[in-house]
Amino acid sequence: MIAKEEVLDLLKSTESYRVERTTSTGNMDKFCEAICAFANDMPASRKNGYLIIGAYDNGTIAGMKVDDALLKKIAGIRSDGNILPLPTMSVERFSFPEGDLLVAEVSPSDLPPVRYRGRVFIRIGPRRDIATETEERILAERRCSFMATFDATPCLSAKLEDLDVDYIMTNYLPMAFDEETLANDKRDIKEQLASIHLYDRDNDCPTYAGIILFGKNPKYFILGDYVQFVRFAGRDKGGDILNERQFAGPLYKMLPTLESFVRDGIITQRPVPETLFRERTVWNYPEGAIRELLMNACMHRDYQANMPIRLYQFDDYIEVMNAGGLYGEARPENFPSVNDYRNPLVAEAMRVMRYVNKFNRGVTRVQEMLKENGNPPAEFDVNTITAFRVNVRATNGSDLGGAPKSTPKSTPKSDTSQTLEEKIMEYCREPRSGAEIAAYCGFKDVKNFRERYLTPLLGSRLQLTIPDKPTSRFQKYLII
Repeated sequence: MIAKEEVLDLLKSTESYRVERTTSTGNMDKFCEAICAFANDMPASRKNGYLIIGAYDNGTIAGMKVDDALLKKIAGIRSDGNILPLPTMSVERFSFPEGDLLVAEVSPSDLPPVRYRGRVFIRIGPRRDIATETEERILAERRCSFMATFDATPCLSAKLEDLDVDYIMTNYLPMAFDEETLANDKRDIKEQLASIHLYDRDNDCPTYAGIILFGKNPKYFILGDYVQFVRFAGRDKGGDILNERQFAGPLYKMLPTLESFVRDGIITQRPVPETLFRERTVWNYPEGAIRELLMNACMHRDYQANMPIRLYQFDDYIEVMNAGGLYGEARPENFPSVNDYRNPLVAEAMRVMRYVNKFNRGVTRVQEMLKENGNPPAEFDVNTITAFRVNVRATNGSDLGGAPKSTPKSTPKSDTSQTLEEKIMEYCREPRSGAEIAAYCGFKDVKNFRERYLTPLLGSRLQLTIPDKPTSRFQKYLII
């Protein structure tokens, strides 16, 4: 609330759009219209407005007495339902030798236009008036700009020291901007972080996106910011718990840890006899599909909820569940064709760090990888308002809870590692691109094929034709 000394300054203030003085005590419509106008903050000053009862227009104190009944009457304006959305305001009585003043302090609304009995009032300099259609549209557009997503809001209890600034400066910024831009940026660290929405200048603190992505201890500020892994015995949660782990920390650390865990702790392979002299390898799940589902869970989850991301593994299926259902334009009837971002800053940073691509192909790619590996399609539950769940079934014969089932129809991954390696070596007697090799071996997902089969062979069986530029689009592979 404003101090007594500041009230005297307001009486003489020339900022007429912020102050309305009156000696009337009974004109409630006038008071409500003034409060509505201050809440709309048409000049976009983001400064509080003041209704001062007990003063003349020239700033002199009228000498009236402010009793408790008047205080209650003015304070009741806030919640009587005539001004919507409800204004943020406080009411105080100040006593001076010349008389009392009642001051109603009104904060600019983050949800304009504010209406009093259906009409929008605004301040135009010293005058109060009804907004035109154009002015209402401006206020409505301003409302959209104020409705920041959770990851863009300030984490008021955090400080700059709670961010891993060294990593941001040495690793993240070079991924997000070119060398020339970084070299010419002479702003201090807070200004640089604010420019990419990781820091809030007005409140001098990190945003929640900064904490989620690069915080030293995000779970301290967001209690549910972790991934809970549980391995159950059997096919439901009634079985014994065989393993349990928690993955916490900023996303730049947690995501690679999750990737490694999926590869080493969840994905299994086993040889299955195909003929008397030949075996083929069966994977329980395609690594890329589980990775994609976990990345999406981290990107789209509701970070305001206390529920962690749940990664539950059973004998014959995996369940991934995160707080927050479909968001924005995404609805059950248009899923997965339409997507939206609950955490756009987190999503963009994950794209910069190359964990996601934001092409709205995640679900499609998951289903393709599952089909290629011989798994049934993933089952998405998109009808729950507060959560998003997907179940992925293991390949037939690869579940760990009972006897192997009938062998599925052969897929490209039905070759043993040795057979597939020999096939790659034979084909790469001439320089071949990764896409050419994947197509030759019967794989559609080039990225997954390259990571699983080509990269491990580099240096021992294969070499790059452009070793100095491993990501070049002209890159090809050749046997050593």
